[in-house]
Amino acid sequence: MALNIVLYEPEIPQNTGNIARTCAATGTNLFLIGPLGFSISDRYLKRAGLDYWKQVDVTLYENWQAFDQKHGEGTFFFASTKSAKAYTEVAYPDNCYIVFGPESRGLPEPLLKKNYTDCIRIPMREQIRSLNLSNAVAIVLYEALRQSAFTGLEQEGHLTGCEGS
Repeated sequence: MALNIVLYEPEIPQNTGNIARTCAATGTNLFLIGPLGFSISDRYLKRAGLDYWKQVDVTLYENWQAFDQKHGEGTFFFASTKSAKAYTEVAYPDNCYIVFGPESRGLPEPLLKKNYTDCIRIPMREQIRSLNLSNAVAIVLYEALRQSAFTGLEQEGHLTGCEGS
């Protein structure tokens, strides 16, 4: 199953690096929508992604309009604490786009209002504002992968010397 994570104006390089590593582990495409809050050459970004950057299909767009012009006909889900629908209540089709906003402010309200029926949220306690971006991406991405029975991913670990135990 092919999936796409879209980071709209991400601000913290370590989060983006962690997300890139998750995308590498799952074969998920990563789209970065500018302006970014850091340089692509940022050492924190590279360190968080470790040596997995070459295994991630990353595409950078200058802004949302450029991204939307190219991919606007796809199936989208918009992660927001303002949504009424839990991320587990939707079916994630092959090649869908899951969009996450910047760490400090989330996705812009006009974008959420325009796409409200496609907004999803991760349930959490009322007094908590939000989860860390890289954690939120992992939670939603792995639900989408679970729905496809983790197709294409290694599903069994192996310990040396434990075969047949």
